[in-house]
Amino acid sequence: MLRRLSSIFDLFLLALAATVTIASLFPAHGDAAKVASLAAESAIALLFFLYGARLSPQQAWHGVRQWRLHLLVLATTFVLFPLLGLAARALVPSVLTMDLYNGLLFLCLVPSTVQSSIAFTSIARGHVSAAIVSASLSNILGIVLTPLLVVLLMNTSGAVHVDAGSMRDIFVQLLLPFGAGQLARPWIAGLIRRYAAVLKVVDRGSILLVVYTAFSMGVVEGIWFSVDVWRLILVALVATGLLAIVLIATTLTGRIARLDRADAIVLLFCGSKKSLASGLPMALVFFPGNVVGLTMLPLMIFHQIQLVVCAVIAARLAREADQTSASSEVGEER
Repeated sequence: MLRRLSSIFDLFLLALAATVTIASLFPAHGDAAKVASLAAESAIALLFFLYGARLSPQQAWHGVRQWRLHLLVLATTFVLFPLLGLAARALVPSVLTMDLYNGLLFLCLVPSTVQSSIAFTSIARGHVSAAIVSASLSNILGIVLTPLLVVLLMNTSGAVHVDAGSMRDIFVQLLLPFGAGQLARPWIAGLIRRYAAVLKVVDRGSILLVVYTAFSMGVVEGIWFSVDVWRLILVALVATGLLAIVLIATTLTGRIARLDRADAIVLLFCGSKKSLASGLPMALVFFPGNVVGLTMLPLMIFHQIQLVVCAVIAARLAREADQTSASSEVGEER
């Protein structure tokens, strides 16, 4: 269990914090900013190409027989979360600024994580194969559903301006690379498995570049003068409340749907997660440079909170499973 937890709580979170600090102290200006922006756009395309190459459509079809569980996970990710995000509009301006609210709403629209959802399901003695399918389906559908939800729910509020140019960016930087990765998968899947460690560094390095570029834009535009520490604390409290509501909702839904323990754990962890790896690159495509840094903050804060809270829950569920197993063995011996 400790090894699994350490694989989740790695140096990446510290690297994210360091990247934000570096961008705040040494933002890219002028020509350097143009180079950083171009590099970030290329990194986003590379990321989604690799996502497409990794996700197996056959794996998703293999899990169709558990369609009820997967629909519950998808409904939590792409229906419940967005509804809660829209309801949070009542917190503006007393608790959240409009930019921070837009970031909160955006985090509600991104797909679920893959790695941590599966890892926590495994720790808690849940149905790991079902978690793999649900998390993969969420990411595959999120390539289309997240941009669609952003257009439907955020374009009318002025958070994003969707025109022909932005739609082209969505297609060129997200959909086209993902589709190319899916098409190239039969030829490069073996290489991806063989060099998984190297590609993990490429993935995370690309995300750090995206974060640096976005926060550099924000610093140059002076966004940090519009938010204080107290406001960030409020964002953390709102994110914690959002996670708590979803965890309670998924727990109750699992009981009402009469899912067995293993499947209920899948719903709990896959339904409550939001993907930093998918969300941050998308944010740079959707939002203008003068606010993209602030809109990234709620997702980054929520991501760290979800890891801590879900780690505690997974460890408790694992202890309960071990105790139940030990009690059963004692009963059989008697």
